[in-house]
Amino acid sequence: MSGQEVPGAAAVQGFDGLPGAVAVSHLRVYDWPAADGVCGGTPHMHLTCSEAYVVTGGRGAVQTLTTSGYEVTPLAPGAVVWFTPGTIHRLVNEDDLRITVLMQNNGLPEAGDAVLTLPPRYLTDAETYAAATAIPADAPEEERERVARARRDLAVEGYRALRDADGPEPLAEFHRAAAALVRPWLAEWRERWQRGAEAAAAATGHQLDRLERGDATHLSDAVVRTEQPSAYGRFGMCGRLDVYDVHKGTH
Repeated sequence: MSGQEVPGAAAVQGFDGLPGAVAVSHLRVYDWPAADGVCGGTPHMHLTCSEAYVVTGGRGAVQTLTTSGYEVTPLAPGAVVWFTPGTIHRLVNEDDLRITVLMQNNGLPEAGDAVLTLPPRYLTDAETYAAATAIPADAPEEERERVARARRDLAVEGYRALRDADGPEPLAEFHRAAAALVRPWLAEWRERWQRGAEAAAAATGHQLDRLERGDATHLSDAVVRTEQPSAYGRFGMCGRLDVYDVHKGTH
């Protein structure tokens, strides 16, 4: 990047978010059994973000579905598994599965970049989709759990139809429907990316340029930061989440 400017980030001199503008959360995967007898989370797909799992406890698996086919990857402590946009993934909890999740683009997967594999009738428009997936923040704990479990079961229904489909068209149709659903939020996503991953890359470019000129003054701007979770046990797509507010951006 030396000698080049990153569009929209010409003024960036430093970045104080997590390295590479990733985000992190701690996940305890749901142990609710689904209709197929499998305990675990809600199948879904990200459209612009890669995601990584660092397994910290328990045992389970992640089922994945792409145009290359269906796979099952075992998960045990010490395993690191990651996947790119377009990977439909379903976490399976076999014994108290706990994971630290690393997310691209300042945590965009938990801030909008996710479409659940609901049956096609729920993917026709944003209002229909939201009615089937939104968890009311001010509802009692029991109601939020009921909604989270109901949407998980709907997503499993749609996921199993995609996994068992004869031919590629149902998966392609899901891709098209997912892209249409998220289109209204793309400008917001782009701004989040510019504040995060683009800005982080630009900051490294500026630092390299300075060092090439023999200028080490940016080293005097060094900082140390620490965070505790900003929320504990939040109902997520795959389980209960402890989340961090670390999307600091630039300085």
